[in-house]
Amino acid sequence: MIRLALSLSLLATSALAQSPVAEDARVAFLGITLIDTSTEGEYFGPRADEAARIEMVEEMVATRFSEEGYAFLDLAPVTEQLEGIVNPAQCYGCDTRMGAELGAEYVLVGEVQKVSNLILDMNLQLRAVPSGDLVAGRSASIRGNTDDSWARGVRYLLDTAIFAE
Repeated sequence: MIRLALSLSLLATSALAQSPVAEDARVAFLGITLIDTSTEGEYFGPRADEAARIEMVEEMVATRFSEEGYAFLDLAPVTEQLEGIVNPAQCYGCDTRMGAELGAEYVLVGEVQKVSNLILDMNLQLRAVPSGDLVAGRSASIRGNTDDSWARGVRYLLDTAIFAE
């Protein structure tokens, strides 16, 4: 029974990963959120190097979308709303509502959850607007809290989920 559920889950993920992003689509990229659930984060708070890595992976996502022929929509009309949201990937549909307000066909959000300095989980989700249906998405577990590990993780997600062929 567990094996069947796992197989169905993998099949569903594969089907989603192969869903193409419509050509000339209007995409609202609401960013990538760092969720630090590590003991280190609890004791010492946010780290400058991790904030810089969030910026780095967001830039990698923007660059890849640009290389693939897509441009992100200007978020200025929803800036105030976005600033009041802790995590656009987990906001009960506020991501797609903001996407609709911007005239987007898709909304893209991401998360990096730091479990420890060794274990981090990264995910990207591309959702249809206004339905909120998942068009493409995947999660990856990365090892090591370095620029290289984060970059490998986001490249993997882009290659296997968003722009899979």
